[in-house]
Amino acid sequence: MLATHQTDEELLAAGGPDAFDAFYRRHVTSILRYFVTRTRDAELAADLTAETFAAALAGRARYRPEAGAAVGWLFGIAAKKLAFAQRRGYAERRARRRLGMERIDLHDEDLERIAALDEHGRATVLVEHLPEPQRSAISAHVLDERSYEDIARDLDTSEAVVRQRVSRGLARVRTRLGGRR
Repeated sequence: MLATHQTDEELLAAGGPDAFDAFYRRHVTSILRYFVTRTRDAELAADLTAETFAAALAGRARYRPEAGAAVGWLFGIAAKKLAFAQRRGYAERRARRRLGMERIDLHDEDLERIAALDEHGRATVLVEHLPEPQRSAISAHVLDERSYEDIARDLDTSEAVVRQRVSRGLARVRTRLGGRR
């Protein structure tokens, strides 16, 4: 078992199955949440999550820390998988075929747990209508639970700018929901 103090970058560089397992466990919930809030389909979100981690496992030797944080790299893979699924509509078949796996039958309690990740569905729809900088900052910080520091590093900007984008975007969402500014 690997120490929990290892960074994502160290886990990817380690190369062993235990290291990738630790990386997976650290990020699976946020990746699953990313997909469920964007697809509104628990089964598709689970499939896209599996495909994202399969691609990360297959491509981890190509990850370069100097290019950015490992979590940013992982979310980049997730964004590409989502875009591809939306364009083609066959992410399920492709992931299973590539991995040689049969479709996982999710039980009601699994679907409920995944659907609960999108407990703020209406607010998510409102976030989608924000200007891109605010939408990206809110998605990264609120939905994907990334730190301001991590987001700022990935965007090559200051934490203050990211905080401002999140604050202004959330204020607009609250106003649209009928709350106080």
